[in-house]
Amino acid sequence: MSQRLVLFSLLGVATLLAAAQEPPPATAPPANQAPAGQPPAGLKSRSDTAPDNAYHVDPGTHILLNMINSISTKQASVGDSLYLETAFPVLSNGKLVIPQGSWVKGTVTSVKRPGRMKGRGLLQVRFDSLTLPNGVTRNFRADIGSLDARADETLNKENGNIKSAGNKKGDAETIAGTAVGGTILGSAVGAAAGNAAKGSVIGLGAGAATGLLGVLASRGPDAMLTKGSTVEMVLDRPLTYSEQDLNFNGAPPHAALSDGGPQPKQERSGFGRANPF
Repeated sequence: MSQRLVLFSLLGVATLLAAAQEPPPATAPPANQAPAGQPPAGLKSRSDTAPDNAYHVDPGTHILLNMINSISTKQASVGDSLYLETAFPVLSNGKLVIPQGSWVKGTVTSVKRPGRMKGRGLLQVRFDSLTLPNGVTRNFRADIGSLDARADETLNKENGNIKSAGNKKGDAETIAGTAVGGTILGSAVGAAAGNAAKGSVIGLGAGAATGLLGVLASRGPDAMLTKGSTVEMVLDRPLTYSEQDLNFNGAPPHAALSDGGPQPKQERSGFGRANPF
């Protein structure tokens, strides 16, 4: 019996020694305490709370432009450049982002001259880039949104085609004018021959035929964008600028653009007029 008591005593002592050598169990941090090195729950690190210093001009924004050069279906070719400047400033969150006088460059993408019997001149352009007065540039592919109200050209907003005006009134005036001239000339010739009435009829027909031939041999008015006229550009993507991009200290002052105004309308070429070709 004593041996058994000694054995149980030794086993109890060994068990106590083994328990004393085991490490204490890990305890989870409180629910409102984050692990070491991380911000407490509900708070963001400094990198997450950094302010956004960018200024944005949203896609779809309409920007009013003035033409610096003139283009026309008479001289323009696909790939030719057009140059414009902003006519009104653009703001973002109260910050001047695009000052008046910033430069816009565009490209002629399609040209179709007016026909001799029918068909109007068609001109299509796109806008490629905008440069601020300090030289900061952004590229895009923007479309034209509207034309100067003073122009006779019309804009198809679906495909961006600028269409020239028709000239039916001019055609009628050309035929009528040559007919009257022929009548007067025929009357004079008929009077000299002793039959003024017959001469006037012959002159009328000859004059009308001459006028008709002149109309058939000529082209209609060309589609054009004239210097000083205004158009609207519609952005196809956002433009983003930093605070540094919008530092205009040292930028050249804006020079006023002379307003070319609406150009005189082109007359159809015919007999006695400029070469239509």
